[in-house]
Amino acid sequence: MSSLRPFHALDLFRFNLTNLDVLTENYDPSFYLQYLAKWPTLCSVMESSRGRIMGYILGKAEGEYTDWHGHVTAVTVAPDFRRLGLAKTMMDELERVTTSVYNGYFVDLYVRVSNEIAVRMYEGMGYTVYRCVVEYYSAGLGEIEEDAYDMRKPMKRDRKRRSVRENGRDFKVHPHDVW
Repeated sequence: MSSLRPFHALDLFRFNLTNLDVLTENYDPSFYLQYLAKWPTLCSVMESSRGRIMGYILGKAEGEYTDWHGHVTAVTVAPDFRRLGLAKTMMDELERVTTSVYNGYFVDLYVRVSNEIAVRMYEGMGYTVYRCVVEYYSAGLGEIEEDAYDMRKPMKRDRKRRSVRENGRDFKVHPHDVW
């Protein structure tokens, strides 16, 4: 049994096991607190009946005009709780809030091109590749830079589906082109 609830500042002391995955981006505590202060309705945790944090999602609202959208900054589920649909539950909530609170045109996220499991998961949720951002992920010590897919899902406000495109994998841009 699990429950979805708002992400609270004290959760920063309880979610370390969720962040152990090599593909999960880790941030400074002030980064998480900034999100919780600015976009509390777009930040949630999945909690077990015993109080263990099973996963979390951090989101924000950004853009302007027809580019106004919800953005998934991080979504992760602890290894012991994967393949239970928790990520989908958290994504559904972020999409609901993007539509009902922020009236966004779409939700977007960035995912490493090599993370094929995540790409397939997002595609199963209705996301498509909008563009490929060349060398989006910086190289760490002993690593190479990696491209990211900018994946998007239109919300009901985007009736003409302007936030998606065909052949997005072939549409390449550089990081300075997306800011």
